[in-house]
Amino acid sequence: MAHHTSWPRKCFVFFNSTVLIVISVLCLFPLVHVLAISFSSSSAASAGLVKLWPVNFTVKSYTYMLKDPAFLKSFAVSVNRVLWGGSLSILLSVITAYPLSKNSAALSGRTFYAWFFVFTILFNGGLIPWYMTIKNVGIMGTMWALILPGAVTVFNIILLLNFFRGLPKELEESAFMDGAGYWSAMWRLVVPLSLPSIATISLFTLVFHWNSWFDGLILMNSPDKYPLSTYLQTVLITTQLAELRTEELRLFMEISDRTTKAAQIFLGTLPILLVYPFLQRYFTKGIVLGSVKE
Repeated sequence: MAHHTSWPRKCFVFFNSTVLIVISVLCLFPLVHVLAISFSSSSAASAGLVKLWPVNFTVKSYTYMLKDPAFLKSFAVSVNRVLWGGSLSILLSVITAYPLSKNSAALSGRTFYAWFFVFTILFNGGLIPWYMTIKNVGIMGTMWALILPGAVTVFNIILLLNFFRGLPKELEESAFMDGAGYWSAMWRLVVPLSLPSIATISLFTLVFHWNSWFDGLILMNSPDKYPLSTYLQTVLITTQLAELRTEELRLFMEISDRTTKAAQIFLGTLPILLVYPFLQRYFTKGIVLGSVKE
């Protein structure tokens, strides 16, 4: 235990801790800056006076955004996409990874199927075939266009199947001896024991669906159907001043395009910030135990 308390060890820990703290602060700086702008007045933001603390604190930008029907509708689209798309993706990943985690004796052609999925990582048809396939299937402009193309994520499948392989085979064999089948063993034994890995791919899937904006731009035939990320990428303040009521005009004059966009960005980031702490304790364990093995 002496080497743990030696001065070289203390210097090493101090240096690593300092570097990590600095990196963490640098990563948080842009978010804190955007948050400060969103709570600042229009004049302060336009003059570039806002750094890490709001100047002339106000919540007018949030009041304006939370009353904007387009923003609320796009937020609802993103929530639906995350719930339905995430659930479907996790379900398909589990039921695909479980049989692929078996050896060739248990699943005939297992090696072929595994390489078939790996092939899709190395090669793809490109953007135009992808678009034409979605159009010919007839799901353009629907929620399915945002969900189905990314429902099967090979990286998540590889992560899960390697995690499944690391589970003790004796547990599954004992379940078979008690009369359980593969389906029952998967849901009652394997899945509960694989929560760290499932939580990891859940986080990946949630972030993918929430941040994805390009597919919404080209697959949705109306701005009313845009998910939040697409809305934030494409929509600026287009309010016609002549159509505003007196109280709305007064509110509009107290905010600016910069403070409004800052509020939009922070509100778009907030759900991820709220969900991540609950999955963080599973994240590292799921990545390490589910990594590709020799």
